[in-house]
Amino acid sequence: MASRGSRSEKVKRIFQQFDGNHDGGLNREEMAALVVSVNPRVKFSDEQINAILDEVFRTYSEFIDGEKGLTYEGLLRTYDDGAGDVDRDFDALGLELSLDETKGISEASSSSIADERGLGLGLESHKKQRTAAWAISPNHGIVFDDTWKMVDDLDLVLKRLKAKQAKEGKLRNDNFDAYSDAGWSRELGPSTEISDKRVFWEESGNDYALFVKELGVLRSRADGARSREEAFDGHMAIGRVLYEHQLFKEALVSFKRACELQPVDVRPHFRAGNCHYVLGKHKEAKEEFLLALEAAESGGNQWGYLLPQIYVNLGIALEGEGMVLSACEYYREAAILCPTHFRALKLLGSALFGVGEYRAAVKALEEAIFIKPDYADAHCDLASALHGMGEDERAIEVFQKAIDLKPGHVDALYNLGGLYMDLGRFQRASEMYTRVLAVWPNHWRAQLNKAVSLLGAGETEDAKKALKEALKMTNRVELHDAISHLKQLQKKKVKSNNGGSNGEVAFVIVEPSKFKTVGEKTMSRQDLANALQIRAFQRITRLGRCDLELLKKEMIEGDVPVSYSGSGIPEKSIRKPTLEEILRRLLNVLKPETFQGAVKAINERILSVLDEAGSGRVDLGMFFAVLAPICSGPPEKRKRVAFDALLWRPVNEGISQIKKVDAVRYIKLLRAIYVPSQGVSEMLEVHGEMDASLMSYSEFLVMFDDPDWGFGIMSTLLKLETGDRNRHGHHVCSVCRYPIIGSRFKEMKSHFSLCNQCYSEGKVPSTYKLEEYRFKEYGNEAEAMKDKCLCFNVQSHNGS
Repeated sequence: MASRGSRSEKVKRIFQQFDGNHDGGLNREEMAALVVSVNPRVKFSDEQINAILDEVFRTYSEFIDGEKGLTYEGLLRTYDDGAGDVDRDFDALGLELSLDETKGISEASSSSIADERGLGLGLESHKKQRTAAWAISPNHGIVFDDTWKMVDDLDLVLKRLKAKQAKEGKLRNDNFDAYSDAGWSRELGPSTEISDKRVFWEESGNDYALFVKELGVLRSRADGARSREEAFDGHMAIGRVLYEHQLFKEALVSFKRACELQPVDVRPHFRAGNCHYVLGKHKEAKEEFLLALEAAESGGNQWGYLLPQIYVNLGIALEGEGMVLSACEYYREAAILCPTHFRALKLLGSALFGVGEYRAAVKALEEAIFIKPDYADAHCDLASALHGMGEDERAIEVFQKAIDLKPGHVDALYNLGGLYMDLGRFQRASEMYTRVLAVWPNHWRAQLNKAVSLLGAGETEDAKKALKEALKMTNRVELHDAISHLKQLQKKKVKSNNGGSNGEVAFVIVEPSKFKTVGEKTMSRQDLANALQIRAFQRITRLGRCDLELLKKEMIEGDVPVSYSGSGIPEKSIRKPTLEEILRRLLNVLKPETFQGAVKAINERILSVLDEAGSGRVDLGMFFAVLAPICSGPPEKRKRVAFDALLWRPVNEGISQIKKVDAVRYIKLLRAIYVPSQGVSEMLEVHGEMDASLMSYSEFLVMFDDPDWGFGIMSTLLKLETGDRNRHGHHVCSVCRYPIIGSRFKEMKSHFSLCNQCYSEGKVPSTYKLEEYRFKEYGNEAEAMKDKCLCFNVQSHNGS
């Protein structure tokens, strides 16, 4: 990273370049010229330029010198606040620093709050030589002389602790992604990589106990200050120094004390939020950021420049809790307030990708890259979003660009490997996973995917070695299944003629009419295919574990105001971020990353249908009714809760029956969401139906259970829920060669067996060519043994 001196000198050169009348200020005309020059690829309209200038001159009003305009200190502050990238702008203007300019540091840089070392060579006072730039900032720095003395004493205490722990080998360093931090944030200013070395202090020894004791003495000195303002100044300074040395727990104590002294000040809440986040306490971080936001919004222009960073860090904290839809709202606010905030745009794009909003994600990420072309993380997420939209060749190019910018970018390498796997380019995929393992040797998923890609490339022996390596890293059941699969392949020594040597036996896909079922319990091929998709959705969202009582509780206790849709019909509709909060309560046992995956799946599959107009609002009663059939609980209770959810809607409130038109719409929504191959065209028919008749619960059940026009597939889904983890001993699927889990479908004439997936897809081994295939389903091996014994008894009886 460039020193603070060279950074401030670059800003000075930029300032001098556009201060055409040399009056020490940039007026609106000069500022407009600067904005246009550093963004040569952007075609600004007059309205856009005026809006940008209005925002700059309003936010940095304290740095406006009458008619002269924005001072040098004001321009420096805009860069410190993330409104631009100094290095990029300096290079874009083709400027250079002279040798003399690189030697010293201008005193004008004292207004900065950037967290850079190497300060003070040209500063007047000795005390300013010994501390960071934040300490002499007019808004974030040290105000009282006694505070300077405490900071000096704290520096000595920290030096002693560091020397002792380093000598005893207790001090550890590790890679650490720096967190967006106000004022001295590395992400929002220079174009260097967003990373630092994390320091881990040993807290159990006597040396650390002595440090805490000495720190307590310093805190007591701060508390004993002559005024509340001076005490606040002391605790803030102590917290900042501790934060710099990555003593986050101790820094948090100081910031919390500062919060007590001045509850409506933005800074201590913001700093405390940053500490909580680094310590992994995302909920507490969110609460502190919300307090900082409240203080900033009520404090007028004084804290206006901090708002974008508060929004960004609040969004990051929400993502830490798994609340991605809510995070999107705050990233948008940050980007609106500061259109050149490339980190806010990148985070917005990544969050939108995380909830399946691919087109909006691409737009935000492209804007971030436009502002900061060397942003490797933005390139990686853009490529993932393009892959989600099906633009695979372009996605490969963008992934490669991310890797060119940062050759060890694990996410880009891993995701590119997955893309190559999807495209059937197995050799290239294995190369990507090998590069991931070179950077992160214990990445078991990369090791497993490397084995699968080698298997797809026909390199069975290498795949076996890779699987064994993965097994050393983790003992997960999918690895054992993969090893069993490999053993089956070695026995059969067969290769597929349907897409290469990917481990499957040569197969043909049979048309549905040739698949016949034996016995009433055997599922039809199409019903199973649909039910498998719903079951997969249940697993991703974990809605199969969601208690119906929680749904009922939300309806009873939830205070949702009635609103009116475009057609004037009253409904209890809420915005998606609010709906996300309800989902968090329903799925409260999920870890944040699992909950994010659940929200993405629900947004893509359910909310996209319920919010067909794209308004961002959802009818909550209809949403609950759609969830009920796939939640945990007896089938009758699921149907009852669905009916109650429809009753809970304002159009049916206060009566014991629902409108028939609502029931029809509900069933068609269910089919459009869960059985899209049949339900989408039906949705087109429901618009305009205005049948005002009412329907009782018993009539609703008849409509719901109808196998052709209702949601009769629920019975098939229930079978999967109770039996899709059953294993069948040594039986493997005759097509995919994987151990059969769930139901086993046995062809009664040729006696080969298929798994759920291959049966639903109509795959049969090409060696068995029959006019029709008759399958019997076995839920477990006990059923198969019972059937075998029955056949044996019949044969014995006939023989006698």
